[in-house]
Amino acid sequence: MKKLTQFILNNSKKVLFFIILGTVFNLYLIKTHFNIETNLEAYMPKDHPAFIYSDKAEEMFDIRDAIMIAINNEKGIYNEETFKKIKSLTKEIQKLEVIENKEDVLSLYTADNIKGSEEGLEIEEFFKRIPKNKEGFVEIRNSVVTNEMVHKRLVSEDEKSTIIFTKIIDNSFSEELYAKIIEITEKYEGDGITIYVAGQPIVEGTMTRLMPQDMKTMFPIVLLLILFVLYFVLRSFKATMISFMVVIFSSIWTFGMMLGLDIAIYGPSSLIPVMLIAIGVADAIHMFSHLQLQKRKHPDWNKEKLIVNMNQEMFSPVAMTSVTTAVGFLSLLTSDIIPIQYFGIFTAYGVMLAMFFSLIFIPAAINTLGLPKTLQKEDKKNLFLTYSKVFANNVVKNRKKVIFGTIAILIFFGFGITKVWINSSMIAQFPDDNPLVITDKFVNDKFLGTTTINVILESDEEGIFKNPEVLELMDKITTEISLDHKVVGGSFSVVDFIKRMNKVLNEDNQNFYKVPDDRDLIAQYFLLYEMSGGSDKLWEVVSDDFKTANLQFQLKSDNSEGINAIISSIEEYRREMSQLNIDMNFAGGGYKVLVFNDLILIGQIKSLAYSFLIVILLLSLMFRSLKIGLIGTIPIFITTIISFGILGWLNIPLQTTTALISSIAIGIGIDYAVHFIDRYKLNANKYKEKSKTVTETMFHSGRAISFNAVVVILGFLVLTLSAFKPNISLGAIVSLNMLTSFVATITVMFVIIYSTNLFFNNKTKQ
Repeated sequence: MKKLTQFILNNSKKVLFFIILGTVFNLYLIKTHFNIETNLEAYMPKDHPAFIYSDKAEEMFDIRDAIMIAINNEKGIYNEETFKKIKSLTKEIQKLEVIENKEDVLSLYTADNIKGSEEGLEIEEFFKRIPKNKEGFVEIRNSVVTNEMVHKRLVSEDEKSTIIFTKIIDNSFSEELYAKIIEITEKYEGDGITIYVAGQPIVEGTMTRLMPQDMKTMFPIVLLLILFVLYFVLRSFKATMISFMVVIFSSIWTFGMMLGLDIAIYGPSSLIPVMLIAIGVADAIHMFSHLQLQKRKHPDWNKEKLIVNMNQEMFSPVAMTSVTTAVGFLSLLTSDIIPIQYFGIFTAYGVMLAMFFSLIFIPAAINTLGLPKTLQKEDKKNLFLTYSKVFANNVVKNRKKVIFGTIAILIFFGFGITKVWINSSMIAQFPDDNPLVITDKFVNDKFLGTTTINVILESDEEGIFKNPEVLELMDKITTEISLDHKVVGGSFSVVDFIKRMNKVLNEDNQNFYKVPDDRDLIAQYFLLYEMSGGSDKLWEVVSDDFKTANLQFQLKSDNSEGINAIISSIEEYRREMSQLNIDMNFAGGGYKVLVFNDLILIGQIKSLAYSFLIVILLLSLMFRSLKIGLIGTIPIFITTIISFGILGWLNIPLQTTTALISSIAIGIGIDYAVHFIDRYKLNANKYKEKSKTVTETMFHSGRAISFNAVVVILGFLVLTLSAFKPNISLGAIVSLNMLTSFVATITVMFVIIYSTNLFFNNKTKQ
């Protein structure tokens, strides 16, 4: 390391030039490749069996998330003014380039009204021309109220709202399309009419808009905060600016690499700058803290000797903490969630860059710009050293209380872990007062729901979904599931077509709104439907050979707990279906969210296990002792238990963002332990007696890691300003984690090191 440092000192200006040149190049990559990805489909592994099957079913039945445009008139919708807007808005939406077929826009103007007539079955629109008198609207209203396929689905029960379902071409949603839809709908508001736009594409579109806004809000705030705190702890403008540049370079180079490889910015990726600023500054703090202490202790040393000493003594702990931190983040590669994998890879890359800039840029900058000023001498009693000694002695004196108190805390928060639940709801990521949440709630309150679960029923028997027994079982499932789960707004399947046709072909007698018990009659109904010019909506719920059916449930919430409960209830009918030679599977957005949850949980468990094992191994190799490897992980073990326990006790769900907590807790929290153990070992070898070792270690490392903890905690607290709830939770919990790791390092881990006589033999002076 001495030769490398000497090379840096001899070529300081060249080193600085190449670092700045590289930064400019990475800024160019960021500017030319900037791309944000919020489509949930892009978050999921394409080779997962559940997603492969779901994609196949979605193609067969044209299952796509719809944009829902709700038109509300408090005076009621059955009037000329509202119907004009329904018709005009439907036509204007149909003209959008992302609409493949006009039938993809379903409204009261385009929906099929299946009726009976003297000739048999008749299918027509609810209206072509807008009625000119009250009687005309009464007739339309009666047609809607008596049509179970439309009432409550397209028109709300209070008759004040109607909805337009818009299916767009896959992967065609963009910020421009979102803006266009809002622009179109706003034209039709006014005169007592309010329009709400909801649906999964709108949620994704809103996230696309808010993510860069979120980054723009948090990034400058965390920069200013870090600048202020750095100056407060280092008391040197020069040291502050050099440390600051380390994290700036790290962030720019990391994003330059990621975007240069054409990897888009996902939700978790937007957190990387805040992570690197909070984490990357740690190395610089430790290095400048050491430099200032050595400068005060050896006023006769020149600049070159101080820089060489700084790099030599700090190389080992800086390298060790960087590697262990990177490993903590790389453990996220065990996750099947693509954005979490990218987050792990590039945060680890950024951490290693911060190490590189700390060991290369800092000495080059100090050599070029000069030494930062020495901290003002403390008073004669050296208060920090005095406090360190008092604190260390008190911890040693009360070590039994520390251990038993820690055990009690772990039991309490360990029980809280049993209460942790997973939720991948996208709506839940927004504050309750967000317009998107208000809109989603309105549509869910008025209609059947904005979330869907598709149950795919398959058989080898052609025409099986003309079998009355099969259709009656499907009807039974939808009825019982709807009664058992309040979140289920309604269902839609081939059964709805049969029951509707049976009713209208029997003089609209409500007693005939059921599945006929005659298979031939059912087959005849379907033939009549096709001959009457029915739309392709039938083929969205059953295949043309009647071997496969799509049973769709609409839900009033995308809460994962509710979706899981509903799927569990549906699974109870698998045996009955199997007895009829029918296999049951799931597809669609709601189901994918559930699988997504399982992948988050599995990835969380795997990343925790792997990161702990690898960190233990690394620490054992670094310090050449398995005992030290195990002791070093004590603070992060305590932190992990407490962080997940807090999630459970506060009923905060585990989400894509909060799932990063474990890797962050391990990745950052281990730094304190490594610095403390390394300094303890050096002092033990130097002073050969425990009391002096304890005091000096608490003074040197305790001082540096306390500064580090303050910076990291305040950096992560900036996330509480985010527009997304998970980011707010993440910022608060990680800040608490860092405080926990810090306290656990200088108390519990310290007590165990002291009690096990680590680095000392039994004859060593106390």
